[in-house]
Amino acid sequence: MKAVALAREAVQNLYMLFKSTLPPLLVSILMWSSGCHTVPHTGRSALHLLPTKRLASMASTHFEQLKQETPISRDANYNAMLRRVGERIAYVSAPDMPNAHWEFVVFDDTEQINAFAMPGGKVGVYTGIFKVAKTEDDLAVVVGHEIAHVAAGHGNERASQQLLAAGGAMALQVGLDDMDRLDQQMLMVAYGAGTTISLILPYSRYHESEADEIGLIYAAKAGYDPRAAIGFWERMEAQKKGAALPDFLSTHPSDSKRLRKINALMPKAYEIYKNHK
Repeated sequence: MKAVALAREAVQNLYMLFKSTLPPLLVSILMWSSGCHTVPHTGRSALHLLPTKRLASMASTHFEQLKQETPISRDANYNAMLRRVGERIAYVSAPDMPNAHWEFVVFDDTEQINAFAMPGGKVGVYTGIFKVAKTEDDLAVVVGHEIAHVAAGHGNERASQQLLAAGGAMALQVGLDDMDRLDQQMLMVAYGAGTTISLILPYSRYHESEADEIGLIYAAKAGYDPRAAIGFWERMEAQKKGAALPDFLSTHPSDSKRLRKINALMPKAYEIYKNHK
């Protein structure tokens, strides 16, 4: 309870510091330079402070490094499956990612049951995912989900939030110069915990749910049965080891919440699938 009170006090102090010390011109410049992005298919407004082209360039460099450092699978079936699924989802997501330069790579790591997509259209899956993705419908669920993260600009939004939180921490520290050192440290810890628990982690969980929704739409429009998502995420849940974190400390929604949301979305997704088969 003390940490919560300190976090609240820290936020209040931060507000007062900005209000009293930042010139109105600086605030105007910040607001003017802040990009407002509309998330496709959900219509949500999101803050993007980083240039999209710069993120795509950085992602391309990182992807090339990853290809040099991680073995690439030579399994013809896995590669063909990813290429078929990826190209179909890339086609239906093109209006949301018009400048993407698509590349699909299967990395040879059976221990990693994972996949990812990067700004600019770089998509990778690890061979471990095929323990769970038994069919192309299954693979479309996970590839659609990962591409949805990029189309929605979740990486840019998370980075923007972290930049703002870091800037707030710096401003708060300046405003606490006259305070006892131990009290400063306690307030900074409380501020960090408060922004993480109340802002960054909730948005991360929301991003996962939003990517599930958009990803189902992509998979359905590409002609893949979205009903495969239920079995896929149930099998993913079965792969987890150890106790789950409390929901408020996790970057992902609990498995039960995720499945409830997907079930609620299924009638809409299935209708799209029937109309695009």
